[in-house]
Amino acid sequence: MADEVHAVADQAEAAPAQVALAWLLAKGEDMAPIPGTKRVSRVEENTAADRLVLSADQLARLDNLPQTVGERFQEEYGRPIEN
Repeated sequence: MADEVHAVADQAEAAPAQVALAWLLAKGEDMAPIPGTKRVSRVEENTAADRLVLSADQLARLDNLPQTVGERFQEEYGRPIEN
């Protein structure tokens, strides 16, 4: 999945995070992704996603990615997180 997001990002000349945010924003006006960050540079990068227009082909590629399932492990908390 990450490889496909990176491929779309390379094609769009954008960061993978920008592609993810632009994809969510393309889902409709009722979508409001709220990315977290600690750095001003990342806030600026994330904000720029609003200006990124993905093509119909790029959106389809992202829409057709397999859905994630299972557990993620956050080592700092010492326990799995349910998706």
